[in-house]
Amino acid sequence: MKIVRKIQFALILCFAALAANAGVSFVVQAPSRVYEGNKFNVAFVLSNAEGSAFTPPEISWAKKLYGPALSTSYSSSWVNGKTSSSSSQEYTMIYKAGAPGRYTIGAASVVVDGKRMTTRPISIEVVANGGGNQGGYAQPPQPQRGNSQVDFNDPFTQDASKKVGANDLFVRIEMSKPRVYEQQAVVCTIKLYTKYQISKFMVTQQPSFDGFLIEEINMQPSLNNEEVLNGQTYHVAVLKKCILYPQQSGKLTITSGCYDVNVVQYERFNTIFGSMAQPIEREMKVKSNQATVAIQPLPEPKPATFTGAVGKFTVRTALNSNDLKTYKASVFSYIIQGTGNIKYIKAPSVPFPKQFDVYDPKNNVQTNPGSGDISGTVKIDYTFIPQFVGDFVIPASKFTFFNPETGHYETVDVPQCKMKVAKGEGTPSNHYKMQNMDIRDIVRGDLGLNKEQTYFLSSPAYWLWYILPLIALAVAAFYYRNWLRQRADVRFMRNKRAGKVANKRLKAARACMVKNDTTGFYAELLTALWGYLSDKLDIPVSELSKDNIQSELDSYGVDEELRATTIKLLDKCEFAQYAPQLADTDMAKVHQEAADLIGQLENVKRKTTQS
Repeated sequence: MKIVRKIQFALILCFAALAANAGVSFVVQAPSRVYEGNKFNVAFVLSNAEGSAFTPPEISWAKKLYGPALSTSYSSSWVNGKTSSSSSQEYTMIYKAGAPGRYTIGAASVVVDGKRMTTRPISIEVVANGGGNQGGYAQPPQPQRGNSQVDFNDPFTQDASKKVGANDLFVRIEMSKPRVYEQQAVVCTIKLYTKYQISKFMVTQQPSFDGFLIEEINMQPSLNNEEVLNGQTYHVAVLKKCILYPQQSGKLTITSGCYDVNVVQYERFNTIFGSMAQPIEREMKVKSNQATVAIQPLPEPKPATFTGAVGKFTVRTALNSNDLKTYKASVFSYIIQGTGNIKYIKAPSVPFPKQFDVYDPKNNVQTNPGSGDISGTVKIDYTFIPQFVGDFVIPASKFTFFNPETGHYETVDVPQCKMKVAKGEGTPSNHYKMQNMDIRDIVRGDLGLNKEQTYFLSSPAYWLWYILPLIALAVAAFYYRNWLRQRADVRFMRNKRAGKVANKRLKAARACMVKNDTTGFYAELLTALWGYLSDKLDIPVSELSKDNIQSELDSYGVDEELRATTIKLLDKCEFAQYAPQLADTDMAKVHQEAADLIGQLENVKRKTTQS
């Protein structure tokens, strides 16, 4: 047992070293009021360190029944490629309150890295029981509320002979709203409810969030909170909290998660000093519930100026300088502030004057996750270089967003921006050099003129000028009719363009790979694969599933090996998106697998059906 504890401490220290912002603390946890003759717990918690030589305080006004018992725990989370972890050592003591009065729990101490840390003394009030338990110390307490419910703070109710019931320990997925619009934020909270102390908690299968974009909120799980549910009191730890943005309409389901839990129960035995309890760990497998959210589509028709912003926003523009000169770079900023899917707003198209060289916009996003959504500012910088002197105007425009609170589209007027450009030093860009050139000089000397006269009417070239256009017109008419027929066939056009669209999305995934953005890479790769299969098989994205992909690929004529490769790659990308710490770090290899898969599917000819 000592060797196992040493291994646990070593693992805790390794995870704690990864947490850059983890602080060491040593605190005491105890009730502020207890009844005379009742039992109560006092816990001394050391966070993010390994301690030794624990010395409890001297408590003369209460009888010690048990302790100190040492339990350890650690947690680790990965958010946006960053690792954070925490650990704790908890020394638990059980006392029986004495005579009424106000008393002090003195300082406990523990040695950490050769230095002794102490807790702050706290006060506790013992009040008269008024006819409560009058039994001696050796007798187990009578169950409160007249039943045999488990009490987190009373080890004598946590008997090892009892089976841990479904209402004593469970994991629950809670959604902040039962119904939202597409792209409207909904908060998902995964909580652990327990009436027992937990010595080990490990996630074996995370819930899946298919159809959502996820923004995780960094949490440090702790069982310090109490919550009453269905009339019963539980100690609660928030395991995971994230803000979800649904990407499609319909009913979306968060699947169940699976967890391995070690529960601490107590085996009671009698001694000459009375009834005592010894902690015993029991391993359990716990599965959470499923949670479903109804997603409403955005109202139709959508305004032409709507680009996908859902929430509540304001817009303003700014120039970095009023001293504009030719051939000198300046920045025009488009600033969007508000609350909603602000991180996913597309850069609007700004109609700059044609006399400007304009470069691709750059986004600077600053966000702050709140209790129910993300607020912040997106600053989109457009760098431009004026090529001519004069007065210019960026015309007024409109920014439209959907406000889920009102259920309507709202439009913000963006005023025009007037600019005066003065003469500057430098040279024009190549695009404008030809416009600034002088008139060319007259050609002089022998022009190679021929004095002989020929009649073009009698030459074959003359008649070819009539025949060739007629032939070209007939060919063009034939191809144009064929092109119109193909364009009218929506299914044919989606299938034809599936490969090109997928390759564009793969380029976006490669850009994320160059930036070492694992989360963005796998999100773009999944979008490319699902979109390609939707276009290739003529199935809407909302109706795609791995089962109907298997059957449709078989009907299309794809062999079994290639079908298995397709499903395997989808599973790998989904696993990597929601568990990046366990994913294959060779993004280039995964990108090549996706490109090879799309190339092989493109080479498969559709199976012809025989009537």
